[in-house]
Amino acid sequence: MSSVNNNDNSSNTVEKLIKCINFAAIKHKDQRRLDPENTPYINHPIGVAYILTEEAKVTDIDVIQAAILHDTVEDTKTTFEEIETHFGSKVCSIVAEVTDDKTLPKETRKALQIEHAPTSSREAKLVKLADKLYNLRDLERAVPRKWTVDRVQQYFCWSKKVVDGLRGTNKCMEDNLDCLFKKRNVD
Repeated sequence: MSSVNNNDNSSNTVEKLIKCINFAAIKHKDQRRLDPENTPYINHPIGVAYILTEEAKVTDIDVIQAAILHDTVEDTKTTFEEIETHFGSKVCSIVAEVTDDKTLPKETRKALQIEHAPTSSREAKLVKLADKLYNLRDLERAVPRKWTVDRVQQYFCWSKKVVDGLRGTNKCMEDNLDCLFKKRNVD
């Protein structure tokens, strides 16, 4: 019989993940996706982490935590200081790399994602690829409220430009993204 309080690596990893998921769930508790079903927002960061672990076979706990936390600073009142205090400087650094500055105009933020993609750390590139893959699959599944067909196509075109700067990071995710781009005739 194994001890409940064992301190092996897998136990520590599970504790880190549950702490991270709980933190993100609390931060995103009142948020909903814009899909017709009003999906709880927390499904998105969990789904991004799922893509990383199940499809891309990423096992780096810092990357998985950053995926779960990737929208907390951008979309809630969470600070980078909170992320660093609770999850460490490495996780905070990855989250910071994938966080848009919401004080900037939307078009500027989009341009900066394209510009920063090639120079991001490998860890941030992994999170960004999984985030784009999740969002594009979600757009294939359902068009967000108040989005036009043209806006969806523009999102795909812009995403391709971001993804092009992330290439060489994870073949599985890149191949899956390319299938979506091909389906939408995005070159």
